[in-house]
Amino acid sequence: MSLLNTQVLPFEAQAFHQGQFVKVTDEDLKGRWSIFFFYPADFTFVCPTELEDLAEHYEEFRKLGVEIYAVSTDSHFTHKAWHESSAAVGKVAFPMLGDPTQKLSKNFEVLIEADGMAERGTFVVNPEGKIVVMEIHDGGIGRNAAELLRKVEAAQYVAANPGEVCPAKWRPGDATLTPSLDLVGKI
Repeated sequence: MSLLNTQVLPFEAQAFHQGQFVKVTDEDLKGRWSIFFFYPADFTFVCPTELEDLAEHYEEFRKLGVEIYAVSTDSHFTHKAWHESSAAVGKVAFPMLGDPTQKLSKNFEVLIEADGMAERGTFVVNPEGKIVVMEIHDGGIGRNAAELLRKVEAAQYVAANPGEVCPAKWRPGDATLTPSLDLVGKI
């Protein structure tokens, strides 16, 4: 069963955010767009490149009203140590959620049970708390923040413009489609 268009399950997690430990819950998602960015583990190889890429695009996400939550099964203490010791991860200004109980990873169905780590899973959550974009990558394949930004822009456009859809490679300002009988076989 797909998690697409399902409600984010209730959760509470400790996070490292801007030099402090903070609590994040499902209530924090209400009324705003969110991204849950699961990665396997701190102090690894592909993960810091992904987090650095997200950090470099963070202001663009913020301008769209989006909060990013990086999540691994490490603790918030480990996130702090990694943030302080890695130049790439040190750029992260968004919350880094600890998931040592693996509850979030299980809720989002990205837990690799045998390893106790999460898959590379990306979930865009709308202001009502529903998952509207989801993507899971193999551990060796890093993600691209610019493409994720484009997907968020498309999701926001579709949410604001019922009846319209965004074609492949759509960017804000590009033409959209209005599905109808007239379009069948014409594209």
